[in-house]
Amino acid sequence: MLLSMKKLGAFQIDEIYCGDALQLMKAIPSKTIDLIITDPPFAIQFKAKRNNYNRSYGNVLKGYKEIPKEQYYAFSLQWMKEAFRILKTTGSMYVFSGWTNLKDILNALDDVGFITINHIIWKYQFGVFTKRKYVTSHYHILFVVKDKKKYKFNKVEHYPEDVWIINREYWTGKLKTPTKLPLALVKKILLFSSDEGDLVFDPFLGSGTVAVAAKMLKRHFLGFEIVPEYCKFAKERVHQTKADSL
Repeated sequence: MLLSMKKLGAFQIDEIYCGDALQLMKAIPSKTIDLIITDPPFAIQFKAKRNNYNRSYGNVLKGYKEIPKEQYYAFSLQWMKEAFRILKTTGSMYVFSGWTNLKDILNALDDVGFITINHIIWKYQFGVFTKRKYVTSHYHILFVVKDKKKYKFNKVEHYPEDVWIINREYWTGKLKTPTKLPLALVKKILLFSSDEGDLVFDPFLGSGTVAVAAKMLKRHFLGFEIVPEYCKFAKERVHQTKADSL
């Protein structure tokens, strides 16, 4: 059973807050978070027509918050410093990254003081059509910790490999955000790197998948999202989610 809800500094646990993570994270007490899972904004620009994958974007929520490429390292360094501060010594963090800004992510992680345990590849079933280069159909997931001798790791599989083949989710006819992680992917991370009752945090919550998966698996959660439409969407998803609904 989950412990009753309580406060974490200025925040209520098991809640989603709408605002700038770079500012909100400063109010989280040090060494209080068990696990961070996040898919930060990419340093790319979505096309206005949003016609990737030949799908209709009539149900895609607008307002995606982007970071200029020339500012991406400084942005990464800023939020990662706060992540390092609020993470417990036994905690860990999973950061999703496309290849376009991977160098900035890796450099920022090293410069802040994180220790990289694994460089996981998430292979999914489709990518954007290309004419003069290979189609990208994977993401990088950086699994990092503060202390390589004390972090939590539940070996839920006998031979846990670092290439994960998990399909993206199709939400045909449903409201969605431009970037959305599959529940199966986030659940896998939660099972390996947290226990029931742990506190999971996502500073760039987007569609709310990390909070939804945490609630399903009886973890506490805290999430920040700067886009009001996404924040509302994520809150509704979490409200409709029941614990242990695997």
